[in-house]
Amino acid sequence: MMSIIDESTTAATLKAPVKNHWLAHLFLQFSHTPVGTQLTRTQRKGPLSVQKAFYPEGRDCAHIYLLHPPAGIVSGDELRINVDVQQDAHLLFTTPGAGRFYRARTNLEIGDTKQSQITQLQLEADAKCENFPQETIVYEGADGFNTVDIKLTSSSVYLGWDITCLGLPDSDEPFLNGKYCQLNRLYCDEILIYHDRIALSPANQLLTHPAGLACNSVFATFLAYAPQKLKQPQQRAELLALLRDQVKQQDAQTLISISDIDGLLVIRYLGAQAQQCKQLFISLWEILRPLLIDKTALQPRVWHT
Repeated sequence: MMSIIDESTTAATLKAPVKNHWLAHLFLQFSHTPVGTQLTRTQRKGPLSVQKAFYPEGRDCAHIYLLHPPAGIVSGDELRINVDVQQDAHLLFTTPGAGRFYRARTNLEIGDTKQSQITQLQLEADAKCENFPQETIVYEGADGFNTVDIKLTSSSVYLGWDITCLGLPDSDEPFLNGKYCQLNRLYCDEILIYHDRIALSPANQLLTHPAGLACNSVFATFLAYAPQKLKQPQQRAELLALLRDQVKQQDAQTLISISDIDGLLVIRYLGAQAQQCKQLFISLWEILRPLLIDKTALQPRVWHT
């Protein structure tokens, strides 16, 4: 007996929204005003928000904590964060705790298992942005995609890192069968100058391959870009020497590499401890910040809670 299927019903079923998922968006604009850097515009949808700006260094530098009450990203979630730092404004952007990509659902009825976070940072002329989220934990079986796009001008300054932890090896939950893609791009005056992508999956074996992560569970990148501050190769060479000497003093030469890519300083960590990575990055930030932003490094209070 022939069955008749209503095509419109089938199409509607295939496009049915995923249950128990979040499509969240947060837009923040920071402006330089007579009373310092102020959060002047906010738009939000879904469970992304920020507290009021804090000013532990004075009114010219706003510290902002990104809040995500669900505390993690599951299948079907898409979080979009857009930050616009206007001319002469200075923002330090961080999170009160680790981000998480949880195990992807296996129930085929929900449709796509992808879990996404997309961050876009726009810096206008003479703007300064320090983007220091705490580590991102990617659970075994996740299907995550995390991207950071930075768009700045030749007179702005950017310092930012991302720290990724794969699985929970200390709890005997290694990252074996999950998928995770990290994409970082940086544009200066609308020209792409840095594109870095890693896509981990059981198929490509990058997690274990010697040319990949070589069985390390934590990888991280710290970018520093200040075209006007570091115009001359000799300036950058002297700075690289300072940074590498700091790495040597901490006996971390096998964990940290530092490169100068046409004025963009790229600092990489490959190891097994997120806290170790963060402390190494902070020690390098303490060198970079006074030179590029003319301020001593003051850690956000939330890092100590």
